[in-house]
Amino acid sequence: MSINTGHGLPFLPGNTFRDVTKSAHHRPQTLSYKNGYALPHRPKVGIGQAPLLSSELTQSEINQFSNQTSALTYGTTHYSPALDFIPAHVAYDKKVLRFYGYFQQEVLHSPQEGYRVRPVVLYYYLEDDSMCIMEPVVENSGIPQGKLIKRQRLPKNDRGDHYHWKDLNVGMDLVVYGTVYRVTHCDSYTQDFMESEGLVLNDAEPTPVDPYIQRRTQPGRSYITPSVFDRLKQFLTMDRKVLRFFALWDHTDSLYGEARPVTIQYYLVDDSVEIREVHEPNSGRDPFPVLLRRQRLPKNIKPACKPFPSCVLEVSPQEVHQYYSPKDFQVGETLQLMGRRFLLYDCDEFTKAYYQKEHPDLELKPKPVVKKTTELHDRHEVPPYNGFGSLEDSLQNCLSLIPEPPKKDLMKMLENDHKVLRYAARMDSQNPQDEGRRFIFSYFLSSDMISIFEQSTRNSGIISGQFLEKTRIPKPGCTVDKPEFYGPADFAIGDTVEVFRHRFVLTDADHYVLKYLESISDQLPSRTLNSLRQRLGVADQEVDPHTDPQSEDIERAEASS
Repeated sequence: MSINTGHGLPFLPGNTFRDVTKSAHHRPQTLSYKNGYALPHRPKVGIGQAPLLSSELTQSEINQFSNQTSALTYGTTHYSPALDFIPAHVAYDKKVLRFYGYFQQEVLHSPQEGYRVRPVVLYYYLEDDSMCIMEPVVENSGIPQGKLIKRQRLPKNDRGDHYHWKDLNVGMDLVVYGTVYRVTHCDSYTQDFMESEGLVLNDAEPTPVDPYIQRRTQPGRSYITPSVFDRLKQFLTMDRKVLRFFALWDHTDSLYGEARPVTIQYYLVDDSVEIREVHEPNSGRDPFPVLLRRQRLPKNIKPACKPFPSCVLEVSPQEVHQYYSPKDFQVGETLQLMGRRFLLYDCDEFTKAYYQKEHPDLELKPKPVVKKTTELHDRHEVPPYNGFGSLEDSLQNCLSLIPEPPKKDLMKMLENDHKVLRYAARMDSQNPQDEGRRFIFSYFLSSDMISIFEQSTRNSGIISGQFLEKTRIPKPGCTVDKPEFYGPADFAIGDTVEVFRHRFVLTDADHYVLKYLESISDQLPSRTLNSLRQRLGVADQEVDPHTDPQSEDIERAEASS
């Protein structure tokens, strides 16, 4: 039994005591920094401690001890300065040696194979002497592949030694956990590193072929008679490549016949032809554009098969002597296809490039074609405005069965949001009851709409408030097709504005109207600006806004709106 030397008691639970004189209770530091790199802490040799072994010293420290020699008679020797200390995990960071090899896996209870040859890749990480073994993944192999051995230090023998990069070479057997891996070759970086360290690599070895995979490999195709053309090559090289010709189907010799435009498409992948009609709107024809479905067109039929009616019996490939090819489609000539005449008058750019490359001897002769011009129908007249809703909304009911809202200028709405021009006006009417009525015109710059507010007049007998909601006011005499609406340029002091058969005379405006119109003076007539300057200039000098009744009306209208 061990004895507690501090107190002379047996070292048993309950006989040990905490050192009350201990003042530092922090966790000791386990890392020390050298040249800016973190390294494990090495305690100094003290009394009663074992001496520091030479194997624990770094190479720079050993060189420092060897350089401390006595001075010579004629001076001291000059030694080269020691290199800066760099730990291994920094010097060899991301430096990996890569070897290639294989191992043989025995297959039991199979009459078709005795073993499998499975290739592997061995990675050796120089920073911590660890290794990992990977097997390249083969699709649909049925074998679990990928990482065979995760990254770790691989044991070399039973004594606890581990594999080092000095133990690796090409053409050797590497035994890891009972599996023998044969190293066949390595990459160029690994070869340069091993040769720089003084290790000579053996010659590379070829990886043996797996007999099971070799037996399953299908032999190449052999033909007794050579084929005329390789259809597989034609599919791989000509897929999605189409020659397009613009033609006219000429059947004017028939009753009510005409020349109708069509498009002939020649598919290079299988030498098939498709003819499509070009339908015009309101032509009265059925909307079926395919005139001839995609198929190979026979050019010459064997003489023995000509008496058979082709309209009843289909022509088989054995009866066709020759099919149409790209050489038969020449722009500028008339082509006979399935008993119909087609005038090829033009083609697209891809077709022109194809003929210049593959058939330079064929000359393309595009022809100008005068297309049939349809007579213009009488234009429908738009009915007069009925007064309900805005003019744009009413016009949409005449343009489409399901009316759509008119489009708005979004940028104008964002730039001129909350910008309003206000004018004071009086009604110009022959009725003596309308003589004292006063109104406020509000012009909204974001939507070009105008709202009219009627001011209250004591003992007038007329209800004040909103006279006209926000709407665009057209000028008198304009048409529904080309309407003209009132704008800031039409509002001059003293002018008469007609609003839906009501006449108003503008009498005043606020200062913001003059400030805004001066910023766009190049877009306005000088008469409008002069009238505002004359009216507001007199108001600024002679009229007090607290006593002017028109200014008070404008302020009350602004507060109520």
